[in-house]
Amino acid sequence: MQFEDLYQPLSDDAKVRAKKIKLLICDIDGVFSDGRIYLGNQGEELKAFNTKDGFGIKALINSGFEVAVITGRHSKIVQQRMSNLTVQHIYQGQEDKLIAYQELKQKLALSDEQIAYIGDDGPDMPVMEKVGFAVAVNDAHPLIKRLSHYVTQLPGGFGAVRELTDLLMLENNKPLTSQGTSS
Repeated sequence: MQFEDLYQPLSDDAKVRAKKIKLLICDIDGVFSDGRIYLGNQGEELKAFNTKDGFGIKALINSGFEVAVITGRHSKIVQQRMSNLTVQHIYQGQEDKLIAYQELKQKLALSDEQIAYIGDDGPDMPVMEKVGFAVAVNDAHPLIKRLSHYVTQLPGGFGAVRELTDLLMLENNKPLTSQGTSS
């Protein structure tokens, strides 16, 4: 099965870049979620996460890829969700995402070309300009789309992360499903 059979045509450049990836870094708001933040009367914060994205992340990790999140906000919900997905590298409260990016790169001994990043807005730009495979969700800001090597067919919070995990796994000859993986 090819990626194009499931989603949309993939450029030769995107295929070459995807084959080199060892680490996927994701933004949270606008990527894992639709970007909306629900605030209750008592100050509680709620976010909606897509289980398809969760399944894709767990399958990617089970296939031997590293996964990280770098987000500007700090939230217990994010910590809980990412921990449930077995994401080992969780960076919250990162106003300057390049600091966390450099730390991850050094910690995992990876080069820029071995790292993919999926984002949606201005704070993601500095990291996206560095990585080997920059990906924008379909509803990302136009500037982010312009600098990306690939723009997902699906919007943030509605399967865009799963689309990217499928792309990475298919281009690296990994099966899309993983026995016993729940999202």
